[in-house]
Amino acid sequence: MDGIVRKKTRKIRIGDIYIGGDAPVAVQSMTNTDTRDVASTVAQIKRLEEAGCDIVRVAVPDIEAAKALRSIKRSIRIPLVADIHFDFRLALASIENGADKIRINPGNIGGADRVKKVVEAARTRGIPIRIGVNSGSLEKPILAKYGGVTPEAMVESAMGHIRMLEDLEFGDIVVSLKASNVPVTIGSYRLMSQKTDYPLHIGVTEAGTVFSGMVKSAVGLGCLLAEGIGDTLRVSLTGDPEQEVRAGIEILKALELRRGGVELISCPTCGRTRIDLVRIANEVEKRLAGYSKPIKVAVMGCAVNGPGEAREADIGIAGGDGEALLFRKGRIIRKVPQERIVDELLEEIEKMQIT
Repeated sequence: MDGIVRKKTRKIRIGDIYIGGDAPVAVQSMTNTDTRDVASTVAQIKRLEEAGCDIVRVAVPDIEAAKALRSIKRSIRIPLVADIHFDFRLALASIENGADKIRINPGNIGGADRVKKVVEAARTRGIPIRIGVNSGSLEKPILAKYGGVTPEAMVESAMGHIRMLEDLEFGDIVVSLKASNVPVTIGSYRLMSQKTDYPLHIGVTEAGTVFSGMVKSAVGLGCLLAEGIGDTLRVSLTGDPEQEVRAGIEILKALELRRGGVELISCPTCGRTRIDLVRIANEVEKRLAGYSKPIKVAVMGCAVNGPGEAREADIGIAGGDGEALLFRKGRIIRKVPQERIVDELLEEIEKMQIT
């Protein structure tokens, strides 16, 4: 991409997709259902798939959840990642039941013998391990050394965990270093990117509710991606995980790191607007959510900037007084009354998709 040169990292397979190397940046999310409830978990994953999710992670708090992975995996299309904390036996059971990747913190699942058992199981099944370092669970000696959570502390923790796996000659590693503090997150990934070529899973952890979390994630992830750092991402939000996927995709599209689907541009409205632009823009976005073909749609409120922006789009409208001009490929098609704007815009888009 012009202006963005991604750092070359190792290419690692997760299920039937790849991350790192020349593979596109993958969007991840995590279910918030009870993993033991297979029907609910599968239903949510299918919604995430429809939203464009590339990889999904589920919590594995006990052996029943680990066993449920087998049934879940049979019913979904995207790679399934098991999130493990503390108990190495849950990692082994998750691998046995078909997880495409496991996320662990090697330092909190027991001694070297337990780490070795997990590594050998992952090696046998040919699946990678994500080392997940989180600012809220850094080792006490590291916190004492650096006087708190710093990028250097995060990276030292990660490098220690990496060495545990490298000592076992295991190299299918993905690394994440997530903090809720955006500058610490950015600094941690920048430093890690200088020290290793393992693919990086980027994210701002515990980012917040949908609004504030999207802002923090767009700033943190956007900075890193613009510098070429990041092979897969998750936007962590308190709410519906489908929103995480949509936000991640929009971040990638804004940086032109992902093509396809609808790019909607709409003006912020002002005193010149004489149509109900907010309602129109929201309805257009909602009704175009399932489109996968690349198309740029402009929803503009007035004749000052509207016509020019609409002409640059594949199709669009420029509002007038209770009506709008409908453009297609830079050419005015016709005037449309306000109550017909959305329907007629969608009808024209359908024609474009067919042709």
